[in-house]
Amino acid sequence: MKRLFSILAITGLMTFGTVQAQEDTTQTTEPAVEAAAPAPAEEAATVETVADDETTAADKPFTQELKERFIQGGPGFMGIVLLCLILGLAIAIERIIYLNLSTTNSKKLIKDVEDALQSGGVNAAKEVCRNTAGPVASIFYQGLDRIDHGVESAEKAVVSYGGVQMGQLEKNVSWISLFIALAPMLGFMGTVIGMIQAFDKIEAAGNMDASLVAGGIKVALLTTVFGLIVAMILQVFYNYIIAKIDSIVNDMEDASISLVDILVDYKNKK
Repeated sequence: MKRLFSILAITGLMTFGTVQAQEDTTQTTEPAVEAAAPAPAEEAATVETVADDETTAADKPFTQELKERFIQGGPGFMGIVLLCLILGLAIAIERIIYLNLSTTNSKKLIKDVEDALQSGGVNAAKEVCRNTAGPVASIFYQGLDRIDHGVESAEKAVVSYGGVQMGQLEKNVSWISLFIALAPMLGFMGTVIGMIQAFDKIEAAGNMDASLVAGGIKVALLTTVFGLIVAMILQVFYNYIIAKIDSIVNDMEDASISLVDILVDYKNKK
C-alpha cells in the first residue's frame, strides 16, 4: 500500500508539473523558470525510491540478515568459528544437564541418613545413600563405608572422594573456556588476513581505490564480529556452569561437615 500511494503521489506531481509547464508556456512569461517545473517531481521520485529501499532493508528479518552476513564472511574462518560455537554449546548443554541431575536436597538427605543410622545402623544409612542420586550421596556412602575404621578414616574418605566428585563436576568445562578464547582469535586472524589481501590489491593496482578494497575489508571485519558473538554466547553458558559448580561444591562441603558430626555422635553412642 505504501508503494502504491508513493506511485500515485509521484504520478500526480509529474502530471501537475507538466500541466503547469504547458500553461506557463502558452503565457510566454518566464519560460526558463517554468520549464524546470518537473524537477521537484523527479526529486520526489528519487526520495521515494531511497525511502522504499530503506524500508525494504529495515523489514528484512534478523535471521536472514545474519545468514547473509555469515555467507559474506567466507567459508574458511567462518566455518571454524561456527564449529567452535557448535562444540561449545554441545559441551555446555551436557554439563548443564549433568549438574542439574547432580543437585541434591542435602538437608533431606542428612535427615534421612541420620534417622536410618539411628534406627537401622550403618547398613540402613548406606542403603539410603545408594538409592539417592548425586555427588553428596556418593560422598556420604564412602564415609559410611569406612566408619568401622574410625571417624578419622571416614573423614579422610569424605575429603578424598569429595575431590573426585569435584573433578567430575568440572569435567570438560575447560573446553568451553578454550572455545571462548579461540573464537575471537580466529575472527581477528581472519580480519588480519583480509586486511593483508586488501593491501595486496592496492599494491597491485597502484592506486588507492575505495571500491577495490571495501569488499575485502568488510569480509575481514565480519569474521571478527561473528567471533565475538560466539565468545559472548559461550561466556554466558560458562558463567552459569561455574556458578552451578560452586553452588554444588559448597553444598557438598556443608553436607560433609554435617555427616562427620553425625558419625561422631553415632560412635560416641556406641
